Amino acid sequence: MTVTAPPLANDLLLRALAREPVPRTPVWIMRQAGRYLPEYRAVREQAGDFMSLCRNTELACEVTLQPLRRYALDAAILFSDILTIPDALGLGLYFETGEGPKFRKPLRSAADIRRLAPVDIETKLRYVFDAVARIRKALAGSVPLIGFAGSPWTVATYMVEGRSSREFARILGLARDEPALADRLMATLAHKTTDYLNAQIESGAQAIMLFDTWGGVLEGVDYQRFSLGPMEQVLGGLKRRHDERPVPVILFTKGAGERLSVMAATGCDALGVDWTTSLAEARRLTGDRVALQGNVDPATLTESPQRIRAAVAAALESYGRGPGHVFNLGHGVTPDVDPEHLGVLIDAVHEMSPAYHGDTAGGDDSA
Repeated sequence: MTVTAPPLANDLLLRALAREPVPRTPVWIMRQAGRYLPEYRAVREQAGDFMSLCRNTELACEVTLQPLRRYALDAAILFSDILTIPDALGLGLYFETGEGPKFRKPLRSAADIRRLAPVDIETKLRYVFDAVARIRKALAGSVPLIGFAGSPWTVATYMVEGRSSREFARILGLARDEPALADRLMATLAHKTTDYLNAQIESGAQAIMLFDTWGGVLEGVDYQRFSLGPMEQVLGGLKRRHDERPVPVILFTKGAGERLSVMAATGCDALGVDWTTSLAEARRLTGDRVALQGNVDPATLTESPQRIRAAVAAALESYGRGPGHVFNLGHGVTPDVDPEHLGVLIDAVHEMSPAYHGDTAGGDDSA
């Protein structure tokens, strides 16, 4: 017998992602748990290193909940990393201070790609799913929990380059010179990402976000082949209902621009929009087929409270009236941000956004 989960005290995010009326614009922040918070830095030091923090169920739950204690946010997002899958595949993920992620065994040949070890994601990444379950229990129905993964293309850039990159010479060379081999890598990652996200859903994630951070480096048909196509494969295999409720999916390609139009046709529920495209333009490109999430420039949070409030007002005005807007940054909050400044942004959304919903909202704001 299916057991129905108790109702959420605050379901504004899920209603907005379904383009249903809400009394105000829900808000959560990419990287809302992170180095800008002193309490996060203390837990990170306790864990010893980043991956030890990710693999510690209790500490991963703690840092996920930290921003919700400070701010009136409308969602929690799992604390983890987009590179857990390649780590599970045996590439040896590690982090060096100030240099970002690296792999001890990057994919540098066709043989490397062909011999990627088949792994049971549910077993290998059990620590992630245990964290999801623990966080969901700790939230006690207060707000929804977002699970996530990196897109196959974005994850592949790290696997092939071996680290963060600005030029992407190796992965772009693979796509150009050996496209069938690149297809094979994307198919493998699409399959593993689908398993990974479905296990998050089964463990308690109530919405899913797919981060395509580096899809914007691809041009024309290459974007559709190596970035959008694999994301569509993931979407096609996801559990879109759990606990008798829809599980909405947000796609985010940084620098998407006009590609938002084709992204809206994938079957996703929402699209993340970065600050290089206005919400008004994104709404025009997508024709209100999907919800939109975004899109204040993260650098705004290093400016004055007055500038932050002005940016909130501009984003709300750009989207305009009606349902389907989830307020967020256009990318993740940066480590140099004063936590008080993020509070200014969130408070401004609460204060200003009801004017864009008005009598069409229906229901009470239980946030």
